[in-house]
Amino acid sequence: MSPTTPAPTGWASLKLLSPYQWFVFVVCCLAWDLDCMDQQLFVLARDPAIATLLQKPANDPKVGEMATWATAVFLLGWGIGGIGFGVLGDRMGRVKTLTATIGLYALFTGLSALSVSEWDFMAYRLLTGIGVGGAFASAVVLLAETVPDSARPYALGLFQASSVLGNCTAALISMYLGALQKEGAFPADGWLTPWRVMFLIGILPGLLLVVVQLSLKEPEKWLALRAAEASGQRPTPWQAFFGTLTGIFTTRPWNKHLLFALLLTGAGVIGLWGIGFFSPRLVGFALESTLRAEGLADDQLKGEIGRWRGIASLVQNAGAFLGIFAFSWVTGIFGRRLSFAAFFVLAAVATAGTFWFLKERSDIFWMIPIMGFCQLALFGGYAIYLPELFPTKYRSTGTSFCYNAGRVVAAAGLFVMGELPKQFTGDTATQFRYACVTMCSIFLVGLLVLPFLPETKGKPLPE
Repeated sequence: MSPTTPAPTGWASLKLLSPYQWFVFVVCCLAWDLDCMDQQLFVLARDPAIATLLQKPANDPKVGEMATWATAVFLLGWGIGGIGFGVLGDRMGRVKTLTATIGLYALFTGLSALSVSEWDFMAYRLLTGIGVGGAFASAVVLLAETVPDSARPYALGLFQASSVLGNCTAALISMYLGALQKEGAFPADGWLTPWRVMFLIGILPGLLLVVVQLSLKEPEKWLALRAAEASGQRPTPWQAFFGTLTGIFTTRPWNKHLLFALLLTGAGVIGLWGIGFFSPRLVGFALESTLRAEGLADDQLKGEIGRWRGIASLVQNAGAFLGIFAFSWVTGIFGRRLSFAAFFVLAAVATAGTFWFLKERSDIFWMIPIMGFCQLALFGGYAIYLPELFPTKYRSTGTSFCYNAGRVVAAAGLFVMGELPKQFTGDTATQFRYACVTMCSIFLVGLLVLPFLPETKGKPLPE
């Protein structure tokens, strides 16, 4: 680029990325996409797995209750792993931490297929969550510190949008296995069921380990920080771990950023995991009576509902892909805070409308994508905004804490979600709809904390 040529701006700034920076982008996207595939496989396989392990029909209230507990345990592990691996990312390095998290979530997703009761199933979900929790921050911080500042929000927005590929892959797997089950490929009394196959497929991310470990290098920003620290007295690993945690909690303004960013992400996480990702159950409730009226046998009914759950997940994530792109575009024009404010309002309205009004198969093709667009756009914002709130020595810790500690809050929200339907009258489906619409008020929390956070549009990463 000649001195008289203006630097590219907006999406065109991605032209500034070197071949190695593009390689880092691709590896980070693959790590996160396969992480999201494992998450979505759980969302789609959760109710059938619990039903099998409890030996009850999928629409039994006990199945719904235990599925809520399994999700809460998964999110609890996610929060624990996110906080722990976030600190390790600042101490050990972004690449080593990313490698460890991929190995964990791949291994225990695969082991979930071997569950013999709801209790060992939950144990595997807890351990899977620990690995899943650290992957996002490791990947997003590695990418944020590798690409040029001008390209950072667009690279991170594209990174988060790519997660839809993992979610859609899981949806396609569910649809294919549902079609096979409807055709009788899985004997009713056989051990191998579609949900077990889904979890076995989740081992695939482990193949990324070799690429990550051998091909990536730590960002220059992190290496410079460690070199500067090495010139003084080196703390023990134990001191370094807790020193990083206490440092971010006691140093202004990073402690303030930590608190309000946690509330910002917690609102979106509860909205997605406490409401939005229960759309497969909504589809089951909405379509079961219609499908039974068509004369389907039990196995055919399960297969057809599984197929429609996959379709719902596919269109939800198609909407999510467009929503994340929309946030990346809007935030480049209007800034971070105004963009978040608009999408929190849209998420509340779209989610409540979907869970209240979806009744027919045709509704799936327009209501679910709109909800996915509005809800998942917020997560594109988190990928862009969180690394901009913290300096290099706290960036992994702060990003991971905010993105993942919200899962612990979301786990508590799921217990509320488990009890909330009981407060309403009507059948199980009606109680479920009332509870989900009521839970949509959580999006207002994200809206209320925005005035307490800084606008970071156009600013370099803090040092």
